[in-house]
Amino acid sequence: MDGWNYFNYFTEIEEYFWKKRGAHLLVSPLDWAIMEAWHKAGVPLEAALKGIDRAFESYQRSRRGAGKALKNLAYCTDAVLEAAEEQQEAAVGSTPKAARTPASEAFSRDELKTYFAKNVAYLKAAAEKSLPQQPEIAGRLTEIAESLHSSSPLLDTPGTLDLEDLERRLTILDEKIQALLTSHAAEELMLKIRREVDGQLAMYRRKMKSEQLAMVEKQYVQKRLLEEFGIPRLSLFYLS
Repeated sequence: MDGWNYFNYFTEIEEYFWKKRGAHLLVSPLDWAIMEAWHKAGVPLEAALKGIDRAFESYQRSRRGAGKALKNLAYCTDAVLEAAEEQQEAAVGSTPKAARTPASEAFSRDELKTYFAKNVAYLKAAAEKSLPQQPEIAGRLTEIAESLHSSSPLLDTPGTLDLEDLERRLTILDEKIQALLTSHAAEELMLKIRREVDGQLAMYRRKMKSEQLAMVEKQYVQKRLLEEFGIPRLSLFYLS
């Protein structure tokens, strides 16, 4: 699907959802997990916003919506995935769209350098915090911080910066972090997070398909592990 050079994906969905529900409230860990699941599934931004519109319309027509605000994105999941499927079907055999604005215009070099430096600092701080009780995690986080730092000179290359290739590098580091935390986090911490996600999703299990639930659960666990260790996402989709 097109549009993956548009790195404000999460911010756009978050702000649109705020406007629809008429309150600028903090987005919950479950909401973030759902947005990340849509992103991983390749749901275009346009389809996500269209699905949110449909979900609000459906909710307002229902008895449940009488006098009550729609509080989270879980209710929108089916409508969003349906809109994504429709967009994909409509794209088959259609005339190719005009080229989008190059991804290199999304951020300035200074913004990227600041983002890299901040994330290197977070990774080093997380490594230092983990060192006393979890030296293996600390060592791996230090290696990832060094790898991220070694990518910084790419930001000074002359000519147009290839943000798509830069994003690939950052995605690889994000995946290494997730694998590290999932395999080495304490069992009690994993149990605590699993209980959280089960409680958060209890009322939506009948509404969401099994593959949707599995993806949201995975993203929720990953997000909470990052929070527990004080580690940010490195992907450019989180640069806002």
